[in-house]
Amino acid sequence: MTKEELKLFFDGKAAARDRWTKRGSYYHRDLSRFMKFLVPAGASVLDVGCSTGDLLASLVAKRKAGLDLSPETIKIARAKYPAINFYEMDAEYISLNEKFDYILLSDVVGFFEDVQNAFTGLRAISHNRTKLVITYYSHLWEPLLRLAEILHLKMKQPVQNWLSKNDIENLLTLSGFEVVKKGERILIPKYIPLLSSLFNKFLAKLPLIRKLCLVNYVIARPRPSTVETVVRPSVTVVIPARNENGNIEEAVKRVPSMGAHTEIIFVEGHSTDDTLGEMDRVKSLYPDKDIKVMVQDGKGKGDAVRKGFGAATGDILMILDADLTVRPEELPKFYEAIVSGTGEFINGSRLVYQLEEDSMRILNIFGNKFFSLMFSWLLDQRLKDTLCGTKVVWRTDYTLIADGRSFFGDFDPFGDYDLLFGAAKINLKIIDLPIRYQARTYGTTNISRFRHGWLLLQMCFFAMRKIKFI
Repeated sequence: MTKEELKLFFDGKAAARDRWTKRGSYYHRDLSRFMKFLVPAGASVLDVGCSTGDLLASLVAKRKAGLDLSPETIKIARAKYPAINFYEMDAEYISLNEKFDYILLSDVVGFFEDVQNAFTGLRAISHNRTKLVITYYSHLWEPLLRLAEILHLKMKQPVQNWLSKNDIENLLTLSGFEVVKKGERILIPKYIPLLSSLFNKFLAKLPLIRKLCLVNYVIARPRPSTVETVVRPSVTVVIPARNENGNIEEAVKRVPSMGAHTEIIFVEGHSTDDTLGEMDRVKSLYPDKDIKVMVQDGKGKGDAVRKGFGAATGDILMILDADLTVRPEELPKFYEAIVSGTGEFINGSRLVYQLEEDSMRILNIFGNKFFSLMFSWLLDQRLKDTLCGTKVVWRTDYTLIADGRSFFGDFDPFGDYDLLFGAAKINLKIIDLPIRYQARTYGTTNISRFRHGWLLLQMCFFAMRKIKFI
């Protein structure tokens, strides 16, 4: 159909649109639940191809707007939801003078005359942290969907472009976007007691089976610009330390100056070897460096990291383990990776380069590899080493992670998964950065292989429940 024919078609269907939505209520509820999981409460959101506005209305967002090609559909949306701004507008020629945190394109890309042109036009209403959320149906389902239309189980639709997942990714690349994550949803689009929940919540997430799902989704972001910034962002390096007396001064001497300013925050964890006294001594010994010393309130590295991040003033937040098994000299690599926009959450990976002798036990290596595979599947982003202590995030993004912590609760004594789960929840681009891992030269590890391994298994099940099986 031409655009004018599409407009007339959907104008003719506008009055019956809510009736059809009600008939497909199970599918639309699942879509709404998924979008509510993805879009943070404080975000501004634009729904492209918003229909009568039900999806937008279901979201908890700071600012909501929708646009649609059909004037009759927009008229109904305005009457139903007067607090939301709706625009009668061609998605391929958007003329809005604002930028949005999230742009939703739900079941609409197949109707575009020029998908690349539509994606390219979205750059004008995107800032460098905007996320595109695109859902579209798998053409494996084309015969069943046509049958559903014949049986009046689904509203009749015009023929759409046949776009595979690879086509969508390629068009996004051509339009200046890159994929953050992708996946599939829904094996049974109608409610069947017990079966719908079993198939859609669990079986639809399993390898191979998920390829049979009705809905494909892609989350993308604008490709980073290579333009150098005039003012380099400042940095806070948080160093949690328990019984690390012999490493404190070495850490201060070896942490490089980065960006406009480098702040070092030590968080002491109730040591028995006078680590706290050494921190105070080193702070006095190096008055030219911005060093802060704190004592954590609770227990565990996670508690220490949260206290340090809460007191940080830098634009970029870094974690450095006080055992110095990750060399402080590697931190500028993390700085450049996040400042350049290559990633929005930089995760150290110890499992690329050859390990220094005695730096990691063989059981730990196998355990790390197992958990990396598990969490790559759980978070829909590749992670080679989830337990590397060095992680880097923008302070503004950490604020969003902290604000959304109530979704997960206080579950992580390590701190690694609190950050990884939070970053995945707000759809940050997670990048692995290979580092050379070395054996500690002072003290002994605070990690118990079996006790902490059991905790990690519990976190896998936690992630399945809170992130994967939603």
